[in-house]
Amino acid sequence: MKMLDLQVLETALQWLQQDRPIWLATVLHTYGSAPRSPGALFVADANGQYYGSLSGGCIEEDFLEKIQTGFFTEKSEEVVYGEQSEQFKPTTTLPCGGTIDLLVEYITPSDERIVYLKTMISALKGHDILQKTVILGEYPTLETVVEADNLPFIQHHGTHMELTIRSYTTLFIAGISAVGLYCMEFADQLGFAVIVADDRAEEIRQLKNLPIYERITFLETFPAQYIENNSISAQTAIISLTHDPRIDDLTMLAALETPAFYIGAMGSKRNSANRMERLKSCSDFTDQELSRIHAPIGLPIGSKTPAEIALAIMADIVKAKNGK
Repeated sequence: MKMLDLQVLETALQWLQQDRPIWLATVLHTYGSAPRSPGALFVADANGQYYGSLSGGCIEEDFLEKIQTGFFTEKSEEVVYGEQSEQFKPTTTLPCGGTIDLLVEYITPSDERIVYLKTMISALKGHDILQKTVILGEYPTLETVVEADNLPFIQHHGTHMELTIRSYTTLFIAGISAVGLYCMEFADQLGFAVIVADDRAEEIRQLKNLPIYERITFLETFPAQYIENNSISAQTAIISLTHDPRIDDLTMLAALETPAFYIGAMGSKRNSANRMERLKSCSDFTDQELSRIHAPIGLPIGSKTPAEIALAIMADIVKAKNGK
């Protein structure tokens, strides 16, 4: 989950700024039924404090014990855990005999490494796409990438590798609604950063202090205005679920000006067709540009209830995110 990864890097930065050496681990490959996907991050310090997850509990305790006994002293090294590993076998067997390949960085406090972490944090927030070049035994270096659409997460070349670091996937929801509440919860569990914008102060106030929504960002603002005034990355999905043309139409027009990978609005086929005619009449967008809008939104699974509709919407967004 990229939001968790961002929190890992922010924790790593905080510890490094406190003059605490850290061990930063990145999942490179998984084989079998490993719980975490490539790119997942984990940080630990010499006192056994840690943040993040490598395996859902199978590896973490063993990893921390090895730090205490003098392992992982290289600036960067590759470590393999699991049944097929000749290096380390975790005290708890990975599910289904899985194997996890890690990059472990031992980072000591310095201005250079603080800038290094800040640069990766900025990339996860959507400012740049980075290529992280690793020559094992040395500190990794970072370089901004301009054309990164087809870059895989990892390119492995024996004793060196390149990793691609890019922003986490964000779901922007225009307006609070029953369907939107379920979309918020599903998206959060799927690892999306979630932003909800609504200009109704009371609606925002009622939700933003609820513990179940502690990871959701609520903004008291008109949704289209937020989109127009902020940098929206290609890792963002924008949806409007209000049935209010004042919100839905303006949100769609603002969204079409962005590189968002998914744009959608709720409504029946008839209402969606009427909306499309309104957008054509009040903008200069071509039919091809307007076709970016998913409307009616969601996969056609016969959904009826708000939860089912939200499930169909999130399934469609995940499908688009994964290039299917």
